[in-house]
Amino acid sequence: MQKIDRHDYIIHQVNLHNKVLLNDLSEQLHVSNDTIRRDLQELSDLGRVIKVHGGAVSLSFHGGGHQSGNDVYAYTQKKIIARKAISLIKDGMFVLTGGGTTVIEMARALPNDLSATFISGSLPALLEYSNHPLIDVIAIGDKVSKTSRITVGSEAIARIKELKVDICFMGINAINVEEGVSDNDWDIVQVKKAMIEASRKLVCLTISEKINSRQVIPICPLNKVDTLITELSPDDPLLRPYVRAGVRVL
Repeated sequence: MQKIDRHDYIIHQVNLHNKVLLNDLSEQLHVSNDTIRRDLQELSDLGRVIKVHGGAVSLSFHGGGHQSGNDVYAYTQKKIIARKAISLIKDGMFVLTGGGTTVIEMARALPNDLSATFISGSLPALLEYSNHPLIDVIAIGDKVSKTSRITVGSEAIARIKELKVDICFMGINAINVEEGVSDNDWDIVQVKKAMIEASRKLVCLTISEKINSRQVIPICPLNKVDTLITELSPDDPLLRPYVRAGVRVL
């Protein structure tokens, strides 16, 4: 594969999954770690990705939630997902959310007359919730992951375990019927596992491009997912296996 093709592949994977690992890219592209390391450095120098230890993250994921639509991958699809997600939120609910660009779009689209309590460790999400006139905001504190702008670590997990919220909205990196939900960041996975156990209902948000994919670290089996929201119509053939497995799709 030529370098330009590798660069296109890397940029797509970064935009799709928000974070990529050097070792994974090396295996997928059948080149050495040194080659991928040079590719990531070149793309970082060009301002296409942000190089971090062991891989790279997307500009939109790292940027703190202030991006315009042109800066967010699959922006139109994420707006559709956000509108669907909001339909599940009722007055008086306690809502737990992670981070990511889809959750940010959901936060921005919340109706002004909604009165609920939102709990999160995502700094960009907390900022959006705090701008809402009727929403009470609870921040989950601990060490902040610089790549994801979300709190991680034992204190954050302990705080989450004290909760039992009505609903959890979680942006996900990969899902398939056989293995469920997965990710590629160990610290984030531990937080997400705690969020699932602290919630009466789990709603997973994802663009359809991530359907039937997998990452290296499992989060939960499919039977833990109550609702799966994509930009697709619920009767799309891609989603039928999830419906047959008992997941509600929107």
